[in-house]
Amino acid sequence: MYITNLTIYSEDGILEKGFIEMDGEKIKRVGPMADFQASDKDEVITFDDSYSLIPGMIDLHIHGAGGADVMDATPDALETMTNLLPKEGTTSFLATTMTKTKDDIEAAIANIADFMPNQDLGAAEILGAHLEGPFLSPKRAGAQHPDNIINPDVELFKKWQSLSGDNIRLVTLAPEEPGGLELTSYLKNTGVVASIGHSDAVYDEVEAAIEAGVTHATHLFNGMRGIHHREPGVAGAVLLHDEVKCEMIVDGIHIAPKMVKFAYKNKGSEGSILVTDAMRAKCLGAGMYDLGGQEVIVNEERAVLKDGTLAGSILKLNDAVRNMMKFADCSLQDITVMTAVNPAKQINVFDRKGSIKAGKDADIVIVNEQLEVIMTFCRGKLAYSKREG
Repeated sequence: MYITNLTIYSEDGILEKGFIEMDGEKIKRVGPMADFQASDKDEVITFDDSYSLIPGMIDLHIHGAGGADVMDATPDALETMTNLLPKEGTTSFLATTMTKTKDDIEAAIANIADFMPNQDLGAAEILGAHLEGPFLSPKRAGAQHPDNIINPDVELFKKWQSLSGDNIRLVTLAPEEPGGLELTSYLKNTGVVASIGHSDAVYDEVEAAIEAGVTHATHLFNGMRGIHHREPGVAGAVLLHDEVKCEMIVDGIHIAPKMVKFAYKNKGSEGSILVTDAMRAKCLGAGMYDLGGQEVIVNEERAVLKDGTLAGSILKLNDAVRNMMKFADCSLQDITVMTAVNPAKQINVFDRKGSIKAGKDADIVIVNEQLEVIMTFCRGKLAYSKREG
């Protein structure tokens, strides 16, 4: 199959009037239209150069969509998510857990492990699990249930990692809590991303955590000690340390647009990752929903607990892209770094994901000038088409 005559954002640069050849699950060739040749037996999809082809987006932090949640711990819930996400340009993701009971977390982890080996090609691929809690600060619980928060525990994590089939790729924790630095070091030594989040650490504690192995920050500014002119806190430390990549929920609600611009001026595209932190209400209407055992009130813009605390989001990743370009005045090439390159590198799948290059998985998104998703291919198979033109 060939896709032709559009602008391609490849690993090697921007290719205007280019083509891409897919063979099964993989990208076989990328080149200029001057080199394009096809036989009558080949399938050719032709666009014009107002369309752009970008690498499939990778959401490292998503709890649910379409009425389904990772904590439902059922194959149907994960299948719902994998089938819905290509519509917004997401071709792979980390199934993200919540701070519930140990039994609930173990059921969700086991379900992810069972689901992963037999995933459909024409759907978003689950690349592993993101364990958001329960190793958090009670002072920064946010929408995580405080009754289930516990101290970081290496032995418990070892049990959960074994249960997952070594598929826990990222762990959000509060490293200042007892056992936090020990778990951070263990994660680093075993190739798991240690992410600071739901943390009340002061600057010096964050520096110690970075020394121990923290390389990621969960939803920057949210669920963490903020910036004060006499105490930079978690947010200030993360913005000052290039070793740490920051998630941002760019819906205009979780972070004010001017603060998105402020963060981007400090971290740039190389230090930023766009995520949704979406919950089950995404793609549904307003109403009452569940998140981690707590009731969530959802309207057209936001999801909150009864006390007004933000409870995840209903954000689509392609909407985050549009917002980021508007708030931070960044380019589509910058976007590919924040939605594909950085996530793939963080969880060590850049050898097959995260960019448009021969030999990599054919995870491809085509957008129009308004950045609407027109087509999404997941591992070479059409997963979504808007059928425009």
